[in-house]
Amino acid sequence: MNLQQILASFAPSDDGHNVDIPPSWMQGRTAYGGLSAAIGLHAAQQSEEDLPPLRSAQISFIGPLAGSVSVTTKLLRRGRTAAFIQVDIISEKGLGVRAIYVFMQALDSEVDYAHHDAPDIGAPPEGEELRSGPPEYFTSNFEYLESRHPDAEGKPRFTRWLRLKERDGLDPMIELMAMGDALPPAAVALQSRGAPVSSINWFANVLEPKPLTENGWWLVQTESDMARHGNSSQYNGLWSSDGTAVLSGMQSVALFS
Repeated sequence: MNLQQILASFAPSDDGHNVDIPPSWMQGRTAYGGLSAAIGLHAAQQSEEDLPPLRSAQISFIGPLAGSVSVTTKLLRRGRTAAFIQVDIISEKGLGVRAIYVFMQALDSEVDYAHHDAPDIGAPPEGEELRSGPPEYFTSNFEYLESRHPDAEGKPRFTRWLRLKERDGLDPMIELMAMGDALPPAAVALQSRGAPVSSINWFANVLEPKPLTENGWWLVQTESDMARHGNSSQYNGLWSSDGTAVLSGMQSVALFS
């Protein structure tokens, strides 16, 4: 099932919705974090009418999610310009994700400043040989080039052009949530051997009210600024095909090595 089909399969329940997570969207024993974030955002969008654009998301990955899950929403506050909606995603093992989505109208302001330049790794792929991950792993739903462009100076940083294979009809904000967590944690570049890693939380700020790109390509980057005592702090960025910054975030990752 592609992402649009998963969202369309939401079934109403007594306290929210039920939805199944297909095996092809798993990341080890839990759902891919970007899928969980997209499911949560979709539920939040369905819970209130006439919401302004998504501005921020705070997502805590609390436990594993697999199979049939229930999704509940709670309006925390809605004022004249902003709405805060909490979403819980629960599986048979208990609470897996708790997220708060903030929707906010664009406001007139004298301030117009940006310092979030796109990494220079060339233009989006065109005619190159693309690949996807194995069918039992979430990367099977994406297209990308082989290289993740590890930093030439040896810094724990990955950069890659990515796109969803099937994206027709998707809300651009849903697409951002699905794309923003797609790279491996940057601290993986520091490991001498393969060892498990797990996202703890993800804080994402949406920088454009109507993010657009060409041919589905988004430039995604993640960089660790600290990795110590089994935990890594990393920054995430996402740009459109013309270099416009559309998402900026920060993530905490557990390193089991």
